[in-house]
Amino acid sequence: MVLEEGTILQFLFQSVAEAFTYTSTELVLILLTAVLMDILFGEPSSAVHPVVWIGKLIEFFKKRAPKTHRQIYGTFMALTVLCVVTAAAVFVVVVSHLPFVPAALGILIQAFFLKATFAIKCMTQPAKEIQKKLDNDILTARQELIAYVSRDTTRLDKTQMISAVLESVSENYVDSILTPILFYAVFGPFGLPAAYAFKAASTLDSMVGYKNEKYLHLGWFSAKFDDVLNWIPARVSPLFIAAGAGFSNFVIQDMTPFQPAAGFKKAFKENNVTLSPNSGWPMAAASGVLQVRFEKPGEYVIGNEYRNPTSEDIMRISALVIMSSVIAALFGCAAIKIIGYIIGI
Repeated sequence: MVLEEGTILQFLFQSVAEAFTYTSTELVLILLTAVLMDILFGEPSSAVHPVVWIGKLIEFFKKRAPKTHRQIYGTFMALTVLCVVTAAAVFVVVVSHLPFVPAALGILIQAFFLKATFAIKCMTQPAKEIQKKLDNDILTARQELIAYVSRDTTRLDKTQMISAVLESVSENYVDSILTPILFYAVFGPFGLPAAYAFKAASTLDSMVGYKNEKYLHLGWFSAKFDDVLNWIPARVSPLFIAAGAGFSNFVIQDMTPFQPAAGFKKAFKENNVTLSPNSGWPMAAASGVLQVRFEKPGEYVIGNEYRNPTSEDIMRISALVIMSSVIAALFGCAAIKIIGYIIGI
């Protein structure tokens, strides 16, 4: 019996070790396939969406949260979710590298799961739908905007609602696209577990990381940890947004041109106007690139010297995010190759 258990453990350890012996080319193919899946197909059904599963796991812990010692419980909840989700990602990698799984199928499996950690099409599509409503049915647009932005929309005028959409898209570029791609690229063979560890933290923050009476203590660790993970990506995001703006000017001819240099300068000048330590960087960069004024009434103004946004700017920022995401993916591929060369994969 001891021998059998030892043999099983040896087999498991050997399977895990073999699973993480990637080539850099394989990692690049997984990333490019994941991005292509996202742009072409968008989000999978909620029944098979890994992030929905993560949300259900978090909800399981939320329902059992005690009335006392909520900060301790919230930290335990976050660490448990992080460990479970990361272990699940390791399992996906192992299954994808089993001897009887064809290499092409293994790449598709991992690409599907990697795609779930970022949302390029899903970020821009709702913004375009709201744009149509703003031009034709502002009351419906105001109602739909409630689910899209974290602010009271009942007293916002049309300009302020457009600004809210632009701010949300630019802020979420970091959390929903750039950070998971960078985590996958930088962590090399362990990229998928790293991307899922971040996605677990991000989902925790979106579900419990609020500074209100209900979640202040329960979500304290989740909110702080998400800020830490996004700290570097937020500060390099102006580079990707500016590059995406320049690329857009070259590719798209029938749209008001972007100002890449202005976005870069604005990010370093006005990144600290928001309460969040990270969101100001991509928002200020987008404001400068678009040359429009962002305002959250009673809290902050970014780019006060610029014109007020119009509904056309929603289309512009959607194009900007797509181009900036392509730039991030290409940078990720280059990083994978460079890191692969250094570590010999």
